[in-house]
Amino acid sequence: MTEPASPLVVEGLDGLRSAVGAELRPTEWLLIDQPRVDAFADVTGDHQWIHVDPERARESPFGSTIAHGYLTLSLCNFFLPQMLSVRGVSMGVNYGANRVRFPAPVTVGSRIRGRGEVLACDDVPGGVQATIRVTAEIEGRAKPGCVVETLNRWMA
Repeated sequence: MTEPASPLVVEGLDGLRSAVGAELRPTEWLLIDQPRVDAFADVTGDHQWIHVDPERARESPFGSTIAHGYLTLSLCNFFLPQMLSVRGVSMGVNYGANRVRFPAPVTVGSRIRGRGEVLACDDVPGGVQATIRVTAEIEGRAKPGCVVETLNRWMA
C-alpha cells in the first residue's frame, strides 16, 4: 500500500501567488456508498429514485443508483485541503465557483479522488483569491464526475 500524497504546502500569500500553474497531487480514493448518498438526500431533501432506490435504479441507463451531482461537487471542497495547504494566513474561505460541470455520473460503489491545478491568484482586500480547478476523478473511468473552478480566499 502506498503512502497518501501530501498536499502542496505554501508559505503565506506570496507562496500562494507563486503556486499559479502548479498541479496538485491527487488525493486518496474515497468510496461513494449508498449510506453517504442517502444521508445527502436526507440533508437536501432530494430523494429522487435514481439516488435512493437501488432496485429501481438497476433498470436505469446507469445500472445502479448514482450520487447527486452536488454531493460530488461538495466533496471537491473536502479534497482541496488534502491537495493544498496555505500556512501563515489567518483563515481561508470558500468564495464560490466560476464553472461547474458533471461530465459523468458517479455510480454508487465507485471511488473518486480529487486532482487540482492552481489557475490564478488575484489580490483582494486583505488577502488573495485563488482560482483552483478541482477534478473529481472516477476510478477506472475516462470522464470525471465533476470539474469545478473553485474560488477560495486566504486572508493575511
